[in-house]
Amino acid sequence: MPQYETIGFIGLGVMGEPICRNLVKKSGAGVIAFDLSPEPLARLSAEGATAADTVAEVIGNSEIVFLCLPGARHVRAVFEGDGILKNIRKGQVVVDLGTSSVNLTCDFARQLQAKGASWADAPIARTRQAAQDGTLSVMVGASPELFAAIEPLIRCFATDVTRCGGAGAGQVTKILNNMVLFQTVNALAEAVAVARRNGVDPALLLDTLSKGSADSFALRNHGMKAIVPGNFPERAFSTEYALKDLSYALELAADVGIKIRGAELIGKVLQEAIEAGSGGAYFPVIAKHIDKA
Repeated sequence: MPQYETIGFIGLGVMGEPICRNLVKKSGAGVIAFDLSPEPLARLSAEGATAADTVAEVIGNSEIVFLCLPGARHVRAVFEGDGILKNIRKGQVVVDLGTSSVNLTCDFARQLQAKGASWADAPIARTRQAAQDGTLSVMVGASPELFAAIEPLIRCFATDVTRCGGAGAGQVTKILNNMVLFQTVNALAEAVAVARRNGVDPALLLDTLSKGSADSFALRNHGMKAIVPGNFPERAFSTEYALKDLSYALELAADVGIKIRGAELIGKVLQEAIEAGSGGAYFPVIAKHIDKA
């Protein structure tokens, strides 16, 4: 394990708690964690982490800090005020595991660099089960030197770790991953609805498609495990979060003058589901609104 003896962790939600737990168990370092919710803090404290009362306390007592927050607004909240920028020290590293605005990511990286610290974007992909199992995929935007330093810690909770380029490149890659995923899930939802209305069992449909050229991770996970059984829980990757991530893809495309009509369409589908009351539900819930009785 690398040179870091103290690890900070901010954000113990659906993905953050199991990721932090893997760091506690596997890193060999001391872990100090913070979240606005006391329950995950209590659970992790019982397993060896130290609970912090503030973001500033985490920054002041760690050499490297992981963020696992819902979006750019939340990252900005811990960056500003009595947070990261005010309390960061020369040589410290901040690793953002969430999906966030590329422009914001690059701005944060520049501000930390000016203080002699480092920012790496390392958004995570795959499911909560993968976070628990330590088998996430992580897409990293960092210099080769910084990547080499943080990769061993990331491998405490990930099996696939890819350096995608410099600052912001990890976010670009993850945003496009999600853009493709959302459009694939929409196609699956439409296929299931059409199949059901034409007398073909949706489970049989997806099982058959999984044996051919339409097979995908989305089909086997989002299709078979969510769309077919109608399993759209709260506290999973919500429709609101999906629309947030899609907005980053639309922003990226607009910045370079590309019109991405498929992404624009799935944005409308997600917005319709939110307006119909499914904003907090697991985003494949779009299938329920496509296949209305």
